[in-house]
Amino acid sequence: MNKLCQALNSCNFLVTAECLPPVGADAAAVLETAAKLPERLDAIVLPDNPDRIRLSAFGAATLLRKERNATVIMAMTARDRNRCGLMSDALGAAAVGISGILCASGNHQSLSICPQAASANGVDSVQLVQTLKNMVLHGEETDIETTGKKVSLQIGALVQPYLEPLELNLIRVKKKVAVGADFLLTQAVFDVAGFEKWMAAVREAGLDKRTVILPSVLVLDSAEKARKLQALRTYGTIGEEVVNRVADAADPAREGVALAAEIAGKVKQVPGIRGIHLLCGGCEELAGEVVKLAGL
Repeated sequence: MNKLCQALNSCNFLVTAECLPPVGADAAAVLETAAKLPERLDAIVLPDNPDRIRLSAFGAATLLRKERNATVIMAMTARDRNRCGLMSDALGAAAVGISGILCASGNHQSLSICPQAASANGVDSVQLVQTLKNMVLHGEETDIETTGKKVSLQIGALVQPYLEPLELNLIRVKKKVAVGADFLLTQAVFDVAGFEKWMAAVREAGLDKRTVILPSVLVLDSAEKARKLQALRTYGTIGEEVVNRVADAADPAREGVALAAEIAGKVKQVPGIRGIHLLCGGCEELAGEVVKLAGL
């Protein structure tokens, strides 16, 4: 079992954080950004081009694993690769010691960062979880059984607590758990009451006993960023009251930290969750303050 597997199977409250890869091929920038994060994290998550074309999650995760011996999770968007490419990248991730893969479908290419790009869409996020989990457990669809090398990867998926109707939302969550998701990261939580409603349905279905659920808390450091993310919907739904709270503050960054810590403090009390994931959105230096203020 790798360190991530041990953490997921422990009774500990987990804290993970996002590290946004740089725009360009600067390896030093990856290490500098990661150094801003809190030292004691259960894992660092490298997103896959969430807002623009960036250094690949695979490349950034490999650097952090090699240079910092960090426990890293590499995001993988099914939209941009076919099944062959996805499985090959997963094998590469296992080979360099990456601990986990976070599976996502990705927005339609017309809504994405590069509308000119062709979309693969050979699998969606549920099928990607199933494909990679089968590869981990059985070596299906690869010649891995003949190599004698074990694929040590934890497979996770994104979930969206605020999609309606709740019944259909829950069906998709059940599918991801049924095909073997070891952990689930949510979109950013701002509406705590809405998240509690979703978690109540998750608990009623018994899904919190079958996987590790980490709600995400987004750190906003400016009103401009809040409005941009609100328009892009990259990190889930950001309400107008949240944007106004940050915009009207004398120090928007301080208010963003206080807001994130406030949400994290409430969410960590919700039964069924196993930790908190910090979405930094490029302000990794503020993550440590959120951890301290929220008592994570």
